[in-house]
Amino acid sequence: MNRMRNDSQPMVVGDPWEDLKRFTDARIAIGRCGSSLPLKESLSFKLDHAMARDAVLQPFQRAELARQFKDAGIKCLELESSASERGEYLTRPDKGRRLSSRSRALIENEKKGCHISLVVSDGLSSRAIHETAFTFVRIFMKTVESAGLTVAPVCLVENGRVAIADEIGSLLGSRLSINLIGERPGLSSPNSMGIYLTWNPRPGTTDESRNCISNVRPGGLSVQEGVRKLAYLVEEAFRLQLSGVLLKDKMTAGYLPFGRAIPLELSD
Repeated sequence: MNRMRNDSQPMVVGDPWEDLKRFTDARIAIGRCGSSLPLKESLSFKLDHAMARDAVLQPFQRAELARQFKDAGIKCLELESSASERGEYLTRPDKGRRLSSRSRALIENEKKGCHISLVVSDGLSSRAIHETAFTFVRIFMKTVESAGLTVAPVCLVENGRVAIADEIGSLLGSRLSINLIGERPGLSSPNSMGIYLTWNPRPGTTDESRNCISNVRPGGLSVQEGVRKLAYLVEEAFRLQLSGVLLKDKMTAGYLPFGRAIPLELSD
């Protein structure tokens, strides 16, 4: 209900699109108060902006995530990029694309030649990774391993960019690299995880050679649908031996990954 002034004129004027707000998190139908925003909408904007900033600056709980994977029987490596701290990561994107010397040495001791190297990077939203990555990885690994594909130890990379999976995949001798990474937060999506897939990963690979799945989060693309889409792209990448602009998304509504249903739940 609109608040009223003494002259019976509304202080806050609503918006005819008000009913559409239940279908989207986007900032629509915010109304007005004179020539400005209503106080409620102004405060909501400031809160969303603060949450987006926090998503970028929140420290990556890498050790806790590693513990979760190890408790689930999934081997992982705790790595970092060549960016020494968060400020350098944000101002020097090139350093986020390469591993530190310690991380390269750690990978060199690992078995080479798995089909898939799987990377989990904090990117620009650690929150997205904290909320979604563990469940996604467990379901995805069960899905691809049931099809006979081997997955290298999961690489948890602090201050990593998309392209860091190229170096990791190359060092591990993998045919395909996948990077689960926190996406740049929006005002309605501070917890969105992106997924990048690259065939024949090598340092210097450019972005047209990748496929991307975006907006995996509550309120966006669900984990189950994200796994299904990724499994389709993996299956097609191995069939065609390519990725990027030449790998088209032609997934049908009834597609089952490798002919199998995705597990809805996983027991501990």
